[in-house]
Amino acid sequence: MDIFYLILGLFIFLALTTIIWRFSSRRISLPCPVWLGWLVELDNPFTKINQAATIIHHLSIRPGMTVLDVGCGPGRLAIPLAYKVGPKGDIVAMDIQVGMLDKVKKKAQAENLTNISFLHSGIGEKKLKNEYFDRVLLVTVLGEIPNREMALKEIFDALKPGGVLSITEIIFDPHYQRFNTVNQLTSAIGFQEREIFKDRFAFTLNLEKPAR
Repeated sequence: MDIFYLILGLFIFLALTTIIWRFSSRRISLPCPVWLGWLVELDNPFTKINQAATIIHHLSIRPGMTVLDVGCGPGRLAIPLAYKVGPKGDIVAMDIQVGMLDKVKKKAQAENLTNISFLHSGIGEKKLKNEYFDRVLLVTVLGEIPNREMALKEIFDALKPGGVLSITEIIFDPHYQRFNTVNQLTSAIGFQEREIFKDRFAFTLNLEKPAR
C-alpha cells in the first residue's frame, strides 16, 4: 500500500505541475530548462513522428537551403539539418536561452560545422529578415510562446513565398497544442496546409506560405 500511495502521490504531483506549467506559459515564456537539455535530445520511443530523422525527412530539405530552428534547444535538429543543407546552406539556431545556444555551438565546433549561425531571441521579437527562409521548424515549442499569433506572423513574413513551416507536437509535452488549435492559429495567419503526419501520440503539420 505504501508503494501505491507513493506512485499516486507522484502522479498527482506531475499532473499538477503540468497544469500549472501550461497555465503559466500562456502569460510568460517557460522553455525547457538548460539543465534538462539532455532530455530534449532523446527521441521519444513511443512515437516516430517526433524523431529528428522523421521530421527532417518530411521537410524535403535540399542542399543550399536556409532553415530556421525556432527554440532549437541543444541542437537535436539543428546539427543534422546542417549536414542536410550542406556547406552552401545555412541553419539559424534560435533560442531564448544562451545556455542552449552554447550547447549547439560546442556540438557544431566538435563536428566542424561552419554553416550554423546563432540567434539569441524569442520568436515574435521582430529579429528575423523578411522572406529569408526556405523552411522553419517549431518542434514542441509553440505552446511555450505567450503570444502565438505574433510569433506565427513573424514566421510567415520571414518565409520565402512557397516556404514551409513545420510544427510538431507530442502529447507528452506539458505545452502540448492540439491539432485543431494549431490548424486554426496558422490558417488565420495565412498558412495553407501542405502535409499531415500523425499517430496517437504526436503529429507534424507542414504548412506552406502561398507563392505569389
